[in-house]
Amino acid sequence: MSTYRTDFYQWTKAQVDALRRRDPTKLDWENLSEEIESLGKRERREIAARLETLAFHLIQWRHQPELQCGVWRSSIHEARRRIEDLLRDNPSLRPYLGECLPKAYGYGPARALDETASLALPEECPWTIEQILVPDWLP
Repeated sequence: MSTYRTDFYQWTKAQVDALRRRDPTKLDWENLSEEIESLGKRERREIAARLETLAFHLIQWRHQPELQCGVWRSSIHEARRRIEDLLRDNPSLRPYLGECLPKAYGYGPARALDETASLALPEECPWTIEQILVPDWLP
């Protein structure tokens, strides 16, 4: 009987043991495949969230110059660093960044408007993914 739903930690230990012993009869194939698939989805969500944060901070930088400060610059650098870390571990996600940029940017104006209602922001991202990822580039 699988402990997948009743004791996930115990289930993972049993699955690791079966994998290391190369014992396919002890593998919970259905749940194991779902868990592995979810790991990939988690990485996609993580990089999309980092890109959303970066886009938001770039919007702030570009459209609120009077508030530019070292903390914002640091946040931009940190977001880029985290994206690069994820890409180093998952290079196949690089093309995904271009795909998710419009959505990631799309959340930025709403977040920026929460801070000030006076911003007139472009509806579409005015920057390319290549620009956004350049280490010292600021709009």
